[in-house]
Amino acid sequence: MNYSQKKIRDEWYPKKSLPTAILPIPLHATRLKERGFNQAVEIARPIAKAFHLPLLTDQIIRMKSTPPQATLPAAKRKQNIKNAFLIKQSLHHQHIAVVDDVITTGNTVYEFCRVLKKQGVERISVWCCARATSSKIVY
Repeated sequence: MNYSQKKIRDEWYPKKSLPTAILPIPLHATRLKERGFNQAVEIARPIAKAFHLPLLTDQIIRMKSTPPQATLPAAKRKQNIKNAFLIKQSLHHQHIAVVDDVITTGNTVYEFCRVLKKQGVERISVWCCARATSSKIVY
């Protein structure tokens, strides 16, 4: 078990059950084509494999092509990401781990989770590699 897996199991979920699926934040098709990969998927893939969890990559799409959140001031990020995600397939999991690489203001993950809640997901865990501690989350 590597460090990340140990941290997830021993520190985040020592006495409660793991999520039943992992759902990386999707990129818009244009950005995915430019970059060639989705960093959230690449982060989530080995974790899903290690814990034998389904990696959901086709259920939700980013239908709105937006400027990168990092290029915008915090106050503009909420509006930028609003209504950017669309559910393509029903989600049959009641506890999902959402994976993103970096969370700064939290607006992207907040909007993504709003869509999941609307779909009926009861519990959402947010996993990320880095979190800006000096940023104020704006909702």
